[in-house]
Amino acid sequence: MVGARSEFDDLTPAEQVEKYDRLFGIVADGVVGAAGGLVGTALMTGVLFIASTMGAFSFQSFASLTLPIGLGDVASPVTVGYLIFLANGMVPFPLLFAALMAYLPGERPPISGLFFGAALWTGFAMGFYTGFQGLTLVLYLVLTLIAHLVYGFSLGAVFEYLSNRPDSLV
Repeated sequence: MVGARSEFDDLTPAEQVEKYDRLFGIVADGVVGAAGGLVGTALMTGVLFIASTMGAFSFQSFASLTLPIGLGDVASPVTVGYLIFLANGMVPFPLLFAALMAYLPGERPPISGLFFGAALWTGFAMGFYTGFQGLTLVLYLVLTLIAHLVYGFSLGAVFEYLSNRPDSLV
């Protein structure tokens, strides 16, 4: 389009490079967050599977995630609910962690991730509770807390590992 102006037109070449690098950095951080979220959610799922085999967690509770968005009638609500759970673990929670990491206790991201995972657990414990009682309730609380600590630690570990890589590898 002739005469169309770009957001880079009024900038010096050095400012254009700086603005591009900042945009590239944001995208790269998003990819790092998604990778960390995928690793964390995968490891968390392993702990939840152990809890499920002990009768202290039900994967059927993932189906509740489909109801608020009108997908409760899909053929496999548990699978769709888990995919929603995975998407949350890969996008908004890593972004929130990246934004809050400097304010969380711990000098390294994996340690900060432990605190982040514990904070997330408080909502998970209430949202996915399906009526456990007695020892099963204790197992549910302990194993889901461990799952969230694993998520937070691994999310922080991936952030730390990938943020220290040379620019040529990212």
